[in-house]
Amino acid sequence: MSGAAETHPAKSARAGGGAALKVLTVGGAMIDTIAIIASSAIERMVLLNAEASFLLLEEGRKTEALEVSMHCGGGAINTAVAFARLGLDCAVIAKLGQDRRAEQILAALEGEGISPRWVSRVSSAPTGSSVLVSSHDRNAAVFTFRGANTLLTPQDLADSAFDVDLVYIANLSNEAVDCFPVLIEKAKRAAAKVAANPGIRQLHGRGGAFRAALPQLDILALNRREADEVVPLIDRGHPNGDAPLDFTGGVAAPALAERGFKYESLRMSVRSFCCALLAGGVGTVVLTDGRGGAFAATGNRLFYCPAHEAEVAGTAGAGDAFVATFAAYLAGGAGPDTALRAASVNAASVLGTVDTQTGLLKRTDLEARLGGNGSTPNVIGWTL
Repeated sequence: MSGAAETHPAKSARAGGGAALKVLTVGGAMIDTIAIIASSAIERMVLLNAEASFLLLEEGRKTEALEVSMHCGGGAINTAVAFARLGLDCAVIAKLGQDRRAEQILAALEGEGISPRWVSRVSSAPTGSSVLVSSHDRNAAVFTFRGANTLLTPQDLADSAFDVDLVYIANLSNEAVDCFPVLIEKAKRAAAKVAANPGIRQLHGRGGAFRAALPQLDILALNRREADEVVPLIDRGHPNGDAPLDFTGGVAAPALAERGFKYESLRMSVRSFCCALLAGGVGTVVLTDGRGGAFAATGNRLFYCPAHEAEVAGTAGAGDAFVATFAAYLAGGAGPDTALRAASVNAASVLGTVDTQTGLLKRTDLEARLGGNGSTPNVIGWTL
């Protein structure tokens, strides 16, 4: 991981194996209500040219569900649990209401050994909540009420919270996006590495702040839709950036290698997109595309890892699992190829459960799967 940060003795000791790496996650905290609907009970409409599909809910009709359950979720909480199960010493910055949802989230953090010291609560808004309707291929439609998540302010960001090795900034909601540059400034002042996974609304509404922050990001993670939104924000003039990627070794070329990224009339290949972000100062770029696998670029190397096979019970949280696992392994000294494999396996485990956290693996279990006789993703790479 790159980044110009001064040496901190305690952090050097942790990186050398003296203690668990410390991580701070920042972002959303939610209670997810998940409804599983039989495919025969709800219609789906697929728009092939628009690359979209829709679940059709009939107005005024009661639809029987196979199951309805409630779980903790949100980017900050999902990634905190992922980091904690991988053996990192984790704390969270998030905003909750004064309600039962908040108590459920705080109890879950306690159960995972995650510090709630920097979690603040307000009476002016309830804790965030989402409703997920999952059917057909289990890629849920999500209704989101952001609630107290929108009220995070720079005053909630205590300097001492940033005495960690890694600050992970998940999607920030509405006005909370204004905290993004403050979070990065405080992290860098404390000599912490920064990983960020910004959402589409942040990229669309605060593109200038995002572009200005690129040189300070040690890890930038984007899914395909988010990467599309970044295209107009970065320089697209990179010689050799459009040289095709040669897929060999039994790995099939993913759709993203052909599609690339696009915003209105603007187009960029995966290679040119990564080159632009690295030239802009980002240490490592991670690009995810669900079943299409993931790319990672750092230095002068680009890597691709296919998605690990999984029987999908629910897609929610798989992206959080992937990026948190990648960041944890990279922060711990692993190479990008190893980090990609570990991230793919952990994300596949999350896909096997309906909620965002039950499938997250402990490090011993993840290492066993990586080292077992079963097939793990075959990472291939190119020189940029």
